[in-house]
Amino acid sequence: MLYYLLKYLDSLFDFPGSALYQFITFRSGMAFILSLLISTIFGKKIISYLRRQQIGETVRELGLEGQNEKAGTPTMGGIIIIMATLIPVLLLARLENIYVLVLILTTVWMGVIGFLDDYIKVFKKDKEGLKGKFKVVGQIGLGVIVGAIFYFHPNVTVRDTPSILLETGTTSQFDIKSTATTIPFLKNNEFDYGQLISWMGDGYENYVWLIFIPIVIFIVTAVSNGANLTDGIDGLAAGTSAITVVALGIFAFVSGNFIFANYLNIMYIPNSGEMTVFIAAFVGALVGFLWYNAFPAQVFMGDTGSLTIGGVIAVLAIAVRKELLIPVLCGIFLAENLSVVLQVSYFKYTKRKYGEGRRILLMSPLHHHYQKKGYHESKIVTRFWIVGIFLAIFCVVSLKLR
Repeated sequence: MLYYLLKYLDSLFDFPGSALYQFITFRSGMAFILSLLISTIFGKKIISYLRRQQIGETVRELGLEGQNEKAGTPTMGGIIIIMATLIPVLLLARLENIYVLVLILTTVWMGVIGFLDDYIKVFKKDKEGLKGKFKVVGQIGLGVIVGAIFYFHPNVTVRDTPSILLETGTTSQFDIKSTATTIPFLKNNEFDYGQLISWMGDGYENYVWLIFIPIVIFIVTAVSNGANLTDGIDGLAAGTSAITVVALGIFAFVSGNFIFANYLNIMYIPNSGEMTVFIAAFVGALVGFLWYNAFPAQVFMGDTGSLTIGGVIAVLAIAVRKELLIPVLCGIFLAENLSVVLQVSYFKYTKRKYGEGRRILLMSPLHHHYQKKGYHESKIVTRFWIVGIFLAIFCVVSLKLR
């Protein structure tokens, strides 16, 4: 909103400083600062309100050290992340940008699903929260909407090559609709999902959405559930997510900048650079939330925060055509997901075969395994952050590793 106001004032009065708002870098910096201030200043007030309303975490007895001390800690703190993200975005981003609109939709959509889950747990005293099938339906619904927008919307394009400047000074005629994505670490690394159904013969291009949308659904569901499982100890989900989102912010900035994209020889995605403003606000919100969520946590994000984080990361990766990097970039989420799947599968298999269930890990998700081994949760979180930083840097370096 400020962007449009200052642009209007500049057109009328040559308003001092208004030209700065034309630069994505300036607006991104302002978005980060504003979201950080909102999450730290108003976050404290929200935590106090949650505590007065006795909106506290109900802790299941898992036999973990320090677990009982967490009982009653305010939850639903994901509201802080959502509020601190959306306010700067609404003030500083270009709201006609389709990528920004999709990210706002994702934040609100997943936030509502997570809020309902937390509300049922806290106020209805149902430890299971929102039934799993309703969560999945919500995630699938978002995946369908995001996939349909990215596939059908005319402003979701990539720049075809050769990118030659015309006499008119525009390259718009080379902006094409495409379901191309990036295969990391390979030369000539662009892959079009349409190739998966090219065996259908002539006209197969008209049916690519039948495979593209399910892929989007799978990514949104998998990453949001991975973030949800990672949110198990103080500061783990917020910290690792902030690291991941910073890497995605770099991808968004260079992919949306013609000069950088041309220099790095990567896919140029028109209008995608505006996502940097949203990403900066999101990182600021996560860092500000971490101020209160670091050990010993004064607030938990709950599903309101974790599902939102996962949904946003998934949509960002799809938007910058780096979704095939998710297994590496979101390696922490993947490890947490796999630890649960392997633990449950092995337990059921050994129970059928031997009549007694056996475990691979002391406890799943993975971070609880290390707690059972006697590691303090602060040490676990710090080491997971280090791994997350390594994976993020490795993914950024992949821009030239091909």
